[in-house]
Amino acid sequence: MTSFHGKYYYTLDPKGRIIIPAPLREIITKKYNNSKLYITNAAFDKCLHLYPLEEWNRLEEKIRSMPKMDTAVQYYLRRVVASAMEGEIDKQGRILIPYEHRQDAGIGSDVVIVGQLEKIEIWDRSEWDRVTDPGKIDVKAYASALASYGL
Repeated sequence: MTSFHGKYYYTLDPKGRIIIPAPLREIITKKYNNSKLYITNAAFDKCLHLYPLEEWNRLEEKIRSMPKMDTAVQYYLRRVVASAMEGEIDKQGRILIPYEHRQDAGIGSDVVIVGQLEKIEIWDRSEWDRVTDPGKIDVKAYASALASYGL
């Protein structure tokens, strides 16, 4: 496995740390050869994103080439780049989720850690359940849109 996949249910410890699931941790240490991650707010969802250092650097390069006067780019810079902080996986496989990030994402003690190819998402369990409830989306519209991409 060379991309982040899977869904894992965990509990935040009293100090605000979570264990990075072993399959995801293995990708970070083997593929990226580094235990450093960038943690940041998601642009539009109420969750957090964890990027391995190499993926974060790619994202920064992409952002640098965008027009800074574009209001969507400004929003992204203010929401995502401004909140980015470097973290590191400790010897027990945990990473600290800073208080500000937990507040911004509404993260309580029960979390869902989700592999998303080049990044990892961290969700509050109740928010994850809400946004992934098939009963709350237009299934036909989503299916049509995905079919247009060949999925």
